[in-house]
Amino acid sequence: MASASSPPPFQTALLAGALAGTTVDLSLFPLDTLKTRLQSSQGFFAAGGFRGIYRGVGSAVVGSAPGAAFFFCTYEATKQALTARRTALSPSDSPVSTPLEHMLAASLGEIAACAVRVPTEVVKQRAQAGQHGGSSLSLLMAILSQHRAIGLAGVWRELYRGWGITVMREVPFTVLQFPMWEALKGWGRERRARTGHGLAPESALYGSMAGAVAAGVTTPLDVLKTRVMLSTQRESIANIVRTIVQDHGVRPFFSGIGPRVMWISIGGAIFLGSYQWAVNTMEKKRLAV
Repeated sequence: MASASSPPPFQTALLAGALAGTTVDLSLFPLDTLKTRLQSSQGFFAAGGFRGIYRGVGSAVVGSAPGAAFFFCTYEATKQALTARRTALSPSDSPVSTPLEHMLAASLGEIAACAVRVPTEVVKQRAQAGQHGGSSLSLLMAILSQHRAIGLAGVWRELYRGWGITVMREVPFTVLQFPMWEALKGWGRERRARTGHGLAPESALYGSMAGAVAAGVTTPLDVLKTRVMLSTQRESIANIVRTIVQDHGVRPFFSGIGPRVMWISIGGAIFLGSYQWAVNTMEKKRLAV
């Protein structure tokens, strides 16, 4: 069984990440739908209200596993490489360098995950808002059918609309969440005077706490991402910000903060708890062979 300083092997991170991503996205999809509709410029009830809260779930099913797997494989590999480099250069542990390693590793993990996450988010959020019939397939076909008018490059840009703001949202979020999660796990290990794996329930609790803080702080960026992805035509982030402020002030930047904090607080527990459980289980079986 790997120690706290020893990350899981690639295959373990891949499978555990895929399981964690699918579990959290499917179990909390209704909250995600309500959050998207609250943030929509057309208004909550015009975007669907409480009806059809599983619209777009097909795109979540397709994108959850590979997106989370990309994240954790990149995160664990980067963390291992940075730790090995630091240990080689300076054997004495630094209280500053470890959180910085977690920040960089998590940031690179989110960028890798966005390669899968952004297209599925575009389709999912438009389905949640009831565009083009409100199904993942109809939304995807609507985007692909534009190739005659805008070309394949245009279709590619449409599928990746909001890439920049998604990365701008995910990196601050993960820079807050993962160092807190890792620090809380480390504190828990010291408190119990243990050196083995963190317990899955404990990891879930710490993931929930870290996720709630990060979700609240990054809600304005999440609102901007939703507006970019749902807009009928491409708009710059600066123009969207200006329109929101001129029409409604700063209040819309915190639209959906309740469902978002609740979703990510519960989701952090499920996501990081199930990841830790899967890692512990697979490593125990691997080392028992």
